Amino acid sequence: IAVFTLLTTWKRGRAVLMQRLAEDGMPLDLFIQSIDASPPARVSGTAVFLSGAQNSVPHALLHNLKHNKVLHERVVFLTIVPRDIPYVPLPERYEAKPLGCNFFQIHAFYGFKEDPDVPALLDETGRQGFVFDMMQTSFFVSRETLIPTVKAGMALWREKLFVSMSKNATKATEFFQVPTNRVVELGTQVEL
Repeated sequence: IAVFTLLTTWKRGRAVLMQRLAEDGMPLDLFIQSIDASPPARVSGTAVFLSGAQNSVPHALLHNLKHNKVLHERVVFLTIVPRDIPYVPLPERYEAKPLGCNFFQIHAFYGFKEDPDVPALLDETGRQGFVFDMMQTSFFVSRETLIPTVKAGMALWREKLFVSMSKNATKATEFFQVPTNRVVELGTQVEL
């Protein structure tokens, strides 16, 4: 029963968290249109935003733009997509496409027996003409501070359990093998 409770709490907690984040999200196409209409200042280099949602602006980008009021010269939205196969062949590893205004989207595909390696992925995209200079690239990730509340979604005790379990989860930057000296974490508080 204890293991079942932990597993179902984790699954439900992730679903509630994704729902709360989606409520504050912005569609990617609308965001790019607004940048095109009113461009902010740009700084040199490349910003890679790790994103779980494929058609929504990463929260780290929204927070960076809100507080720093600048964008990097080139902005990449990177989404890691797990596949239900052990290994994804290298020619099928990623899809990259331009979105306009020097924004790009990369979907990277990994099998369940593979460990995602973002630097190796970016090297591979360079061989296909999408060149990255790692010393000019910053990786932005959102860091959510979870706050248990009495809102609908889960019982308060399960929310507290989920918050505790989340603190023990591996950081995305470690899991994706992103160089620690190139990472910028932007925090946000999320009420469950």
